[in-house]
Amino acid sequence: MKANSRRKHFFEPLDEQERDIQAAIEKNELVPVPNEEVAKEMLVRAARATIAKNRHISIRLSEKDLMRLRAKALELGLPYQTLIGSILHQYAEGKVKASF
Repeated sequence: MKANSRRKHFFEPLDEQERDIQAAIEKNELVPVPNEEVAKEMLVRAARATIAKNRHISIRLSEKDLMRLRAKALELGLPYQTLIGSILHQYAEGKVKASF
């Protein structure tokens, strides 16, 4: 295999997601994040909250509530248990208020 041929194959996308990214780059469809530092900090906090697992608990939810939480998580691209943990964390931190 020639060097140019190897180089070409090295940069070929490996899967569908990479092909989509490459196509978006070639079409100039990707745009910079408006405030990169804020976005980065938000993602770092989310990652730390996900990683910091201290206790395993069991909780009973109605089937209807669980289905809604799973649907919301799917929209956000998160596992539903991560979404539930995030909601509980935000409530514990006082960032979300409950109304009874």
